[in-house]
Amino acid sequence: MTTLQTVFAKAKADNRAALVAYLPAGFPTKDGAVAAAAALVEAGCDVIEIGLPYSDPLMDGPTIQDAVHRALVNGTRIADVLRTVEGVAATGAATLVMTYWNPIDRYGADRFARDLANAGGVGTITPDLTPEESGPWREASADAGIDTVFLVAPSSTDERIAAVAACCTGFVYAASLMGVTGARESVNVAAEGLVERTRAHTDLPVCVGLGVGTGAQAAEVARYADGVIVGSAFIRRLLDAPDEAAGRASIQKLARDMAEGVRARG
Repeated sequence: MTTLQTVFAKAKADNRAALVAYLPAGFPTKDGAVAAAAALVEAGCDVIEIGLPYSDPLMDGPTIQDAVHRALVNGTRIADVLRTVEGVAATGAATLVMTYWNPIDRYGADRFARDLANAGGVGTITPDLTPEESGPWREASADAGIDTVFLVAPSSTDERIAAVAACCTGFVYAASLMGVTGARESVNVAAEGLVERTRAHTDLPVCVGLGVGTGAQAAEVARYADGVIVGSAFIRRLLDAPDEAAGRASIQKLARDMAEGVRARG
């Protein structure tokens, strides 16, 4: 199993940022999600975030909402998410689950952490779980040997950044803007300052997500961040493709551009 620590150590040794891709389980189909993720890994993605489809995705913009809705219509459940993780982890990429807290709570924190580890998952990103309420989940994750990732935002005070970073073990997710996910014309200029402020409170890698949609933007973010997170740009191409094979080819092309970008570092 490839750990986050291994991924970021290798990227640092190569003088580049890591490329992190997000795709929801069950989209475009249950098997298609694994195939799409494998295509991204082949194209140069280091880490794959598998989204757990949820009916109330507070952080997600319209592109991801559309994909998640399709996954739910496809009947995607937690068991399918875990099978997706297993399939993606088999590619050799470090594989995380990004999920809102309620599904874990309903499933059982200890059980979810254990089952995720058994599937080859290396951790979770929980965007709506606050540091104040994260103790039981962090304990369950530590017992299962998986990492925890939490989010900081441009509006976060230094005190808040310190509290969030203290709860992270894999990396710190720096949201580049206030708002929902989605590729944009440019990456918020506040992102670089947020990374600098976060590094003052942790030695963990800091990865930037929200708004990255091109290889040039990936290079721009890679200049100051340890990792570049891309989701909506890949999903948009899958949504627009006439079939799954065309979708995989399209996201592979974009992922190769992104992989060149994180190596160019502006």
